[in-house]
Amino acid sequence: MTRIVPPLRLGVNIDHVATVRNARGGALPDPVRAAQLACAAGADGITAHLREDRRHIRDADMRRLRETLLVPLNFEMAATEEMVALALELRPHACCLVPERREERTTEGGLDVIGGGIDLARKVERLAKAGIRVSLFVAPDEDQIARAADIGAAVIELHTGAWCDLLTEGKATEAATEFGRLVEAAGQGTRFGLEIHAGHGLDYRTAETIAGVTEVRELNIGHFLIGEAIFDGLEAAVRRMREAMAHGRAVAHPAAA
Repeated sequence: MTRIVPPLRLGVNIDHVATVRNARGGALPDPVRAAQLACAAGADGITAHLREDRRHIRDADMRRLRETLLVPLNFEMAATEEMVALALELRPHACCLVPERREERTTEGGLDVIGGGIDLARKVERLAKAGIRVSLFVAPDEDQIARAADIGAAVIELHTGAWCDLLTEGKATEAATEFGRLVEAAGQGTRFGLEIHAGHGLDYRTAETIAGVTEVRELNIGHFLIGEAIFDGLEAAVRRMREAMAHGRAVAHPAAA
């Protein structure tokens, strides 16, 4: 019997278009235009992280994205009262709750769902009651994933950054171990009834590899694609990423291709 392999979606994070804009000031390059180009090239959704310090995406960007996008908007945010209030005002398709420190360059690890306690659980409940799909960005850790299910998250996004970093550093054995943790976590989350996403540090090669994990339903990729867009254009980079993902899925599951 042919195994049913669910489709794999691509969410494109447009944060660093705003980073370039903010470095000079003014309105260009426009992250909303980047979102539209990504969608035209095959992105299934758009992710934008409104950080507390507004270092890239700004409130006005989020409002314009919500007003103009024809695909789901994933509002990446810290689990703070300010951000919850904005999410409840904007009503995006989804919110991905992430850890955030002002001194970090980018998100450095998974959310401490256990340490978030009842306060985090209440924020998840408020967002979900408003019809917003709640995702928690977590490390591939059994206890954190179990807690994510307990507090009512619909989705977990597995932090792939450690795996990608190990590959970049040439630590093949350690990378293989970390990838095994991601595979195990994807299976565990699925058993808990969670939808599985993955992201952070992915490029064409690593996206192709993780696309072979059947349980993963969506990849969220930003920095790499915006970097590639400098050389090849954003639409070309998104199309190539889609091809890499499709190839990875087909190689891992040839009978279902």
